[in-house]
Amino acid sequence: MSVIVDAPKASPKAKPVWARFMRWETLLALLCVVMMVGNSLLSPYFLDFGNLSDATANFSEQAIIALAMALLIIARDIDLSVASVIAVCSLAMGLLAAQGFGTPVLMVAALALGLACGMFNGWLVTKFALPSIVVTIGTMSLFRGLADIVLGDKALTHYPPLLQAIGQNYVASWLPIPVSFAVFLILALVFAFVLHATPFGRRLYAMGNNPVAARFSGIPVNRIRFILFALTGLMSGLAAILLTGRIGSTRPNIATGWELSVITMAILGGVSISGGSGTIGGVVLAVLLLGFTQFGLSLVNVPEIVINILQGVMLIVAIGVPLLLQRLRGRR
Repeated sequence: MSVIVDAPKASPKAKPVWARFMRWETLLALLCVVMMVGNSLLSPYFLDFGNLSDATANFSEQAIIALAMALLIIARDIDLSVASVIAVCSLAMGLLAAQGFGTPVLMVAALALGLACGMFNGWLVTKFALPSIVVTIGTMSLFRGLADIVLGDKALTHYPPLLQAIGQNYVASWLPIPVSFAVFLILALVFAFVLHATPFGRRLYAMGNNPVAARFSGIPVNRIRFILFALTGLMSGLAAILLTGRIGSTRPNIATGWELSVITMAILGGVSISGGSGTIGGVVLAVLLLGFTQFGLSLVNVPEIVINILQGVMLIVAIGVPLLLQRLRGRR
């Protein structure tokens, strides 16, 4: 009688230690350390806490929008009109301020108009099945054009002191952190919880990986896309409040080019441009990396055009490296 002996099952190989440290967020954290050390060597003023705290105000408004943009890109959409939404929201605030309205009315108007702009984008995308990149390129020109027509070469500068205090002041005398940066940190925690610890976040990943399968599994894809566009518009309205208060004026070219910076923050943070992956933690690290890199370079008088070139290179690398690694894994 023959006895059949089952072959022993191979135990799954444990991942090598180096593989655990190859996560995108870990690489970003290491780059942040290198950036901090490098900038401190280039300028003795870089590591001053007061300087670093003040520097966060220069990128906090963009970072707030980047949180919403990350969710939108994870779900395989994009919004290129965010900077123009800031312009039209700031315009509305300036016109209301000229009529004597106070800060609460200005803030509500900016948030409501930003939300309306986002809902308009979402309605066009979901109602008519139009590509989001095409729709938001159109609304980018539309919203910016409205600001150009109304303002021309003029500027609105008569804003209430309270609004300027919100954009320029610190959280408290014992906590010298700009209000805008504190708002960003609080929102980052909220967005991280929603994306990583709720069914809504899991639906976003499912939509990004396979929107057709997500739709057939019962996920209300178009409704969620509409919500994401509305949320992005709302965050743009909030950014308009903080930015207008910080600079104390509204001009037709306000926030010009911010859409590139916002998208760079999201993509550099590990959000896949093809959707389905990314973390809020990575976006926060990318925000700090980009923001403090620009601040450090400005301390040593590096021209703005060079900083913009560096930002473009970072965007290309952030998009290209994950795709290249994915192709190499596929070949193996």
